[in-house]
Formats: sequence, structure tokens, C-alpha cells
Amino acid sequence: MKSLIRAEVSAAALRANLARVREVAPASRVMAVVKANAYGHGLVPTALCLADADAFGVARIDEALALRGAGVRGRIVLLEGVFNAEQLAEAARQSLDIVVHEAEQLELLEAAPSGQRFVVWAKIDTGMNRLGFRPSMAQSALRRLDALGERLLELRLMTHFASADERDSSLMRQQLARFDVLTQGRRSERSLANSAALFAQPQSHADWVRPGLALYGVSPFADQVGRSLGLTPAMRLVSTVIAVRKVSAGETVGYGGVWRAARDSQVAIVAAGYGDGLPRALPNGTPVLIRGARGELAGRVSMDMIAVDVTGIAGVQVGDAALLWGPELPVEEIAAHAGSISYELLCAVSQRVPLALM
Repeated sequence: MKSLIRAEVSAAALRANLARVREVAPASRVMAVVKANAYGHGLVPTALCLADADAFGVARIDEALALRGAGVRGRIVLLEGVFNAEQLAEAARQSLDIVVHEAEQLELLEAAPSGQRFVVWAKIDTGMNRLGFRPSMAQSALRRLDALGERLLELRLMTHFASADERDSSLMRQQLARFDVLTQGRRSERSLANSAALFAQPQSHADWVRPGLALYGVSPFADQVGRSLGLTPAMRLVSTVIAVRKVSAGETVGYGGVWRAARDSQVAIVAAGYGDGLPRALPNGTPVLIRGARGELAGRVSMDMIAVDVTGIAGVQVGDAALLWGPELPVEEIAAHAGSISYELLCAVSQRVPLALM
């Protein structure tokens, strides 16, 4: 039975976006970031679709275990690392790479049995001030990692940018310079670039790039959409018209009566609401695509439904598809209406919305 609302994810688009990343950074390997359910696109199906990636980046060990359980045998990197001996042992059993960013994680490695061996990514805080060894601690941390002996299969280096989406960011330049100074003289492989730096800062490509949003065909820049970067939006969030009604001039629609018909109008009720992940903050006038034309949100988003002014669209009827975002209606545009970012909208798609890889 076909669901009233569904998220359709294009396998061809995902693969095309990976190819586009390789085109932009031809000398770098690609760590495909699939954390947070692959930004709402489905953790396991996305990883299986992107099997040609050189590694997968996840935030937490349960995400890595889900991938291993689904048969993903390639390199998986725990971007937040591990936080106790049990997780460390599981990472060893599953051959997971671990990011180390704080002293307690160093201590776990130093206390690990000699049979546990790891590829370790040392994260250096160059200005994000979130995770990573601060510059004053970086050399000491790296020396301790060097001293791990046979437990250290390989040491790699990484940092994370705070403002790569700002094309002329002084902080970005400072972070690049700090990383160069702190890692000078080391031959370890390096990873710096997220999706924004991938496109805006070629000098940051290094040995590994870590695209997330770009893999899903969405732009990390506020003034662009994915297609302008040569990307293909992968998700279509599409629902169904479940009622069509006449509203007389002067009548209101929805909770609080925040939308009032300026003329005799036709309103389509669509099976989509904040229970499905739509932001309640979406204002009147937010576009919804029905019969290939743009209707406008009329009234507040409720839990299960929205109302769409379709007065200018001929022939709208129950059963028509209503596109909430997708290639024809960029999620970046909908996020701007919500006063949010595309990351949040994609990740917020509810578990009750069926997801299908097409």
C-alpha cells in the first residue's frame, strides 16, 4: 500500500554526487559522511549505494554497528570516537577507525590490551572550539599516540572548520594556518575539508575530504542551491492531497486563523505536518508544488496536515501529489522560508515517513 507521504531517494543522484565530489577533489580520497541516518536519507541504503566511497563517517558506534550488520565491510570512521573500554573493544572487533580528541580517549588507548589495534585520527582544535586537542595540548597528545606501539596501526590527522561556508572567512584562513603549523614535519594523512571547504577552499582538500551535505545534492552555501554546484538533489519529500475545499473571501484557515482569504479561494489539504518533520515555523506563502505549479502554504503547519492555497492551479483534486521539496523545489528554499538550514529539515524527516531508495 502506497503511503500518503514518503521520502523518495534517488540512488542515481547519490552516485552522481559522489562522482562530482571526486571531480572537484581528484587527488583526495572521500570519506562519505552518513551520520544522522545519512542526513535523513537512510543510513544503510545510502552506504550500500555509495559503496565506492573510500570510507564512511559516522558520529556514534551504534551507527557503525548498523553498517557492519548490513554487510558494509569498508572503512568506517567514528567521528566522535569512543568513550569507554567496552566501546573501544567493540571498535577493535569491528575494525573501526577512531577519532581521538580528548585526554580521556588517550587514556583508554593507553590502557587497551595489546591485541587491540587501531587506525587513529587525531583531531586538532584549530578554532572550532568544540572537539579536538587545543593547540597547547596537540604536540603532547601526538607524542602519546606515537608511543602506543603496536596498538597504533596508523595515525592520521584532522580538524574541522567553523566557517567554511563563508567564502572569505578570516577564521578559515587562521584555522588552515594553525593546522599547518601544528602538523608540520609529520607525514600522516590529513583530512580537513567538509562540503563547504570542498567547493570554496581547494587548498584544504589534502588527503581526504569529508563531504556530507554535498553527497545529498544540497548546497552548504546560503546563496546557492545544489544544482549551481553541479550536484543533484537526492530526496523528494512528496505527499498527497486528501481534501479540496472552497474558502470564501474573509474566512480563515487553520489554527489561530493566521491566514485569511483575500478572495474566494480554493484550498488543498495535504497529508504532511510537523509529525512528519515539517517545521512548524513555515510561514504563509511557503511554496508547495502541486500539478507542477506552486501553491502557497495557507495557515499554520499542524501535526498531520497543511493547507495550501491552490486558487490559481486548475484541476487540483484528492489524490494529487504535493511536493514539499525535491529537485523541482529546492530544500534550500524551503529552509530559508523556515528561517532554518537545509541540514535541519533533512535530518528532521520523521520515522513515520517511509523512505524508499529509487
